[in-house]
Amino acid sequence: MEELQNAVKDGGLAVSNLPEKGRCLLTTKNFYPGEVILRQEPYVCVPNNTVSRCDGCFASESLKKCSACQVVWYCGSTCQKSEWKLHRLECIALSRLEKEKRKAVTPSIRLMVRLYLRRKLQNEMFIPASVTDSCNFVEALVSHLKDLDEKQLVLYAQMASLVHLILQWPEINLKEIAENFSKLACNAHTICDCELRPLGTGLYPIVSIINHSCLPNAVLIFEGKSSVVRAVEHIPEGAEVSIAYIDIAGSTMTRQKTLKEQYFFTCTCPRCIKAGQYNDIQESAILEGYRCKDDGCNGFLLRDSDDKGFICQTCGLLRSKEEVKRIVSEITAISDKELKYKSPGNQEEAISQYKMIEKLQMELCHPFSISLMRTREELLKILMEVGDWREALAYCRLTIPGYQKLKLDC
Repeated sequence: MEELQNAVKDGGLAVSNLPEKGRCLLTTKNFYPGEVILRQEPYVCVPNNTVSRCDGCFASESLKKCSACQVVWYCGSTCQKSEWKLHRLECIALSRLEKEKRKAVTPSIRLMVRLYLRRKLQNEMFIPASVTDSCNFVEALVSHLKDLDEKQLVLYAQMASLVHLILQWPEINLKEIAENFSKLACNAHTICDCELRPLGTGLYPIVSIINHSCLPNAVLIFEGKSSVVRAVEHIPEGAEVSIAYIDIAGSTMTRQKTLKEQYFFTCTCPRCIKAGQYNDIQESAILEGYRCKDDGCNGFLLRDSDDKGFICQTCGLLRSKEEVKRIVSEITAISDKELKYKSPGNQEEAISQYKMIEKLQMELCHPFSISLMRTREELLKILMEVGDWREALAYCRLTIPGYQKLKLDC
């Protein structure tokens, strides 16, 4: 622990153990909005497999496949050389597999294989290790294996068997590999580009120490494969650094459910401890509930005591369950249909479908509804793809007030 403290203190940070939170990251100086708190390279990372990407820089153009393993891609000799120490062993291991089995090597499998290979290379001094970049740090991560259901345990056991087959190391057992899969599930991060499109997955040991808050004071972004944690507000000396693990634009119940299912904890941040209070009920009804039938009223709706519908908390107007169900059914029908229009070349049809959904949501949902905001975000993305910048800007402006209100209300 002392070595780890010394490794991060020069950057204005300290690793501490708090009784109620466990290991966390504290500041030893003031940080201001936009300032970089932490920058770290991945211990291991892999590109995703939705499209072919270079293993070195995650580029998706001018790629050539590794001639030996036929699994990994590179954009040129520079990236190939930078990855060679690790891929040399990975390539040998993957080449031993039959061609059909190589198709089963998912990014998650590759990430685990690379985790073991990097540990081997560090132990044998072929790759340098530091306190913040060593297998000891990775081994100290929490796995939550005991919290997994039987279905997830079986899946990890199957994945562990494939990793064992690839590596062919008798000294590691399946239980250890399965436990490491559980660690990666809770501690690895999705690497995104500047438009938040997922590019790959990486494990960043120091970043994994940072705790979650639904009112975070910092944000995790990526510059290439580098993780960068920036302050989004003034963080005074001695305060804990926090980021959001999930999309926080949702009700307390939705956020808590997601955190429990994915990360196995109950959030007790300043926003979540207000659960059940009037302001929390109001926020939840606005984000995930319905609008008043009176277009001139901006009130939020709650279910009435007789279960006949939803009553506006501002003007008292009732909205019937039948009307709500009808509009929800129409939105669902269009949403199910629009999925096939999201492929390249069908953007115009997708725009038409999303606008139909938006119109129905404007009739049903509160103006600051997260569902309405997400529909508009989808329209924004597609409009940018087709180069309709004027309308894209209009939708960008429509999404901003909702997030501003969410931030102010919190």
